[in-house]
Amino acid sequence: MSNAPTLQSFIAGRWIGEHGAASLRSAVNGQGIAHTHDEPLDFNEALEHARRQGRDSLLALDFQQRAACLKALGNYLLERKELLYSLSHHSGATRTDSWIDIEGGAGTLFAYASIGRRELPSGNLLHEGPAMPLGKLGSFVGSHILVPRGGVAVHINAFNFPIWGMLEKFAPSFLAGMPCIVKPATATSYLAEATVRLMHESGLLPAGSLQLIIGSTGDLLDRLQGQDVLTFTGSADTAAKLRVNPNLIRQCVPFNAEADSLNCAILAPEVTPDDPEFELFIKEVAREMTVKAGQKCTAIRRAIVPARHIDAVAQQLHARLSKVVVGDPSVEGVKMGALASHAQQADVTERLQLLLASSELLLGAADGFAPRGEGVAEGAFFAPTLLRSRNPHAEGGAHDIEAFGPVSTLMAYEDLDEAIALAARGKGSLVASLITKDPQVAAKVVPAAAALHGRLHILDRESAAESTGHGSPLPQLKHGGPGRAGGGEELGGLRAVKHYLHRSAVQGSPSMLMAVTGEYVRGARLIETEVHPFRRYFDDLQIGESLLTHRRTVTEADLVNFGCLSGDHFYMHFDEIAARQSQFGKRIAHGYFVLSAAAGLFVSPAEGPVLANYGLDTLRFINPVGIGDTIRARLTCKRKIDQGKLSARDEPQGVVAWDVEVTNQHDELVASYDILTLVLKRSSLA
Repeated sequence: MSNAPTLQSFIAGRWIGEHGAASLRSAVNGQGIAHTHDEPLDFNEALEHARRQGRDSLLALDFQQRAACLKALGNYLLERKELLYSLSHHSGATRTDSWIDIEGGAGTLFAYASIGRRELPSGNLLHEGPAMPLGKLGSFVGSHILVPRGGVAVHINAFNFPIWGMLEKFAPSFLAGMPCIVKPATATSYLAEATVRLMHESGLLPAGSLQLIIGSTGDLLDRLQGQDVLTFTGSADTAAKLRVNPNLIRQCVPFNAEADSLNCAILAPEVTPDDPEFELFIKEVAREMTVKAGQKCTAIRRAIVPARHIDAVAQQLHARLSKVVVGDPSVEGVKMGALASHAQQADVTERLQLLLASSELLLGAADGFAPRGEGVAEGAFFAPTLLRSRNPHAEGGAHDIEAFGPVSTLMAYEDLDEAIALAARGKGSLVASLITKDPQVAAKVVPAAAALHGRLHILDRESAAESTGHGSPLPQLKHGGPGRAGGGEELGGLRAVKHYLHRSAVQGSPSMLMAVTGEYVRGARLIETEVHPFRRYFDDLQIGESLLTHRRTVTEADLVNFGCLSGDHFYMHFDEIAARQSQFGKRIAHGYFVLSAAAGLFVSPAEGPVLANYGLDTLRFINPVGIGDTIRARLTCKRKIDQGKLSARDEPQGVVAWDVEVTNQHDELVASYDILTLVLKRSSLA
């Protein structure tokens, strides 16, 4: 056994692993860098620890507090990123490759921290409103709520992004209040272990919220229950095996798979070698072949190009790829490193041979491939390899075989319908790119391709400056795809958080729903006092606290003055004849005058705890307001969100959403909306 360290699992609050087992080798020079541990793990203990200690400690915090924790964890990791960069080198990753994994992983924590702060309440229940009337009298209503599932999220990750791949699953499940057990791919588990060790050392993680498995999952999946969740990233073959686990089926355990897929890029027929889009296509394919040495589940495996330009595409790709310097990432000038392991090198070699049965080799190891650096002969390097399909419509080949490395296949098409058909031959992919300069081409291709792709990336000269590229999943957008790609969804902003929550329908009186959701539901019992709600500090405001204003009669002078002030002289407000002939049969007030007049009715003008109005939500104008109509407003505290923020003067504050109903003299609703305000806390008086 070498002197390489033994990796440890983190189970039930302790690190386990003293005796080395399997050796993990550097992808750059083949030297041993770590061992897995030999000690068996008690997976029942791990699950019980998560279900009790982990769940309780997570739910002792609310959405907002967990969002703040994610932000702090991201900062902690970035402050120690160089440790992770030094380890990442052994996986064959260049600095740029590692940046995606390390800083991209931290960036995902920041993204979900921001999503939580903006879109989630202070508690642990998310109301998916508005409530719907279920009867004629308004005393029986229904709505939906989302609550923490109460189980454990088991995340099985791939070898190619051991940090980002872990954190992009951890962030939404942690935010949802679900403890995680993480199982990284063994080949690069030393990076996942180092990251979890840092997260644990930060002191920011609630006890039991994150556990780590080094090595086999043993009987873990056989112990999962219906409230648990299993997620997987890796090969389509492994995803298929996991999907039919008898216990997962029997317990109806939700399973999300994100599998490697045969993603494509389509060069549109109107693009010529003289267009900027042509060069963008060449750069995109070459980049996806060489970033992480092509080891990305989103990499371009099939480049679909017009038949009349395929020779030009092949020539330019050959020229660009021939200039790529491969070798030890620490050597100056190296742009592409090694595959992540020697096993991966053997797998890509085997799959390339299968692809060559249906394809012509345009560029490969025989074209002067010579990795740079000391000891690289023992590394897991692989040459950028470009193929051309002999018959793009034939069974097998690049439509069915994936070499998970720097390998891509060119395919020719005659017209756009054929290009769409070839893209579909991938049988479901994570992403497809369309490089075009014609919006009408995009309008045709995207709807046709969307059913078989999780994400559609449209690239042209306009978006190129800011485009994150074909192969870059973003936290705000769905990551996943149908069919071969696994049929799952990861990321997608708040959607990903909701995957780890349970949705229930709730029925009852408005007052009961208000009590359950912590959010005012129209028709619920109101709290009316002599104190104006705008005079209350955040801490003192109660949900349902309400003010019914005095009345105001709208006059012609109001319309004229508002029109002159705003510059809005729309005919419905000023042309008596045209207005009389309209569906309303009369001149009506500006909708924004109604809003302004309502504000004048309910605003408390004196200095107080309300600092600012920063927006309106759900605005609707229900019925027209005419000259002579009398309006009044009801202002009700609808929702309070404590984001833990300070005002510009370092005073503690919270967010209050107010429900506003504007009615006329017949008690008909004329306008409905929410106002969002910043309100000081009473602690600001200290």
